[in-house]
Amino acid sequence: MTELQSFPTAPTALADYDPYRFPAVYMDDFPEEPPVAYGLSDALDYPLPPPAPATRLSVPLEPADRRRLELHAALTTAGIAPLPGDLAAIEALCTLDDTTHIALQHWITRTP
Repeated sequence: MTELQSFPTAPTALADYDPYRFPAVYMDDFPEEPPVAYGLSDALDYPLPPPAPATRLSVPLEPADRRRLELHAALTTAGIAPLPGDLAAIEALCTLDDTTHIALQHWITRTP
């Protein structure tokens, strides 16, 4: 056998190729996109302005809400994702006093 033989089951046209197995076959069908500068892909896409502390609402948080936010932040920092069943336990832990809550945060984050 000195010649290249084609198999009878081989695809004969580009339409016969599976686009999921051979995605490069169909790449010429798409128009070429212009290069993206500074990560902005569209004229309508723009970075958000920095936050303005003067425009924030001055609504104080309840102590339990503040503790809940701090507990979720400590768990996220430690890489612990609370499961849906853990939310009741988190609610119960947020009703404890500040001293106990600080100790709980130290245990989670392992800081002295």
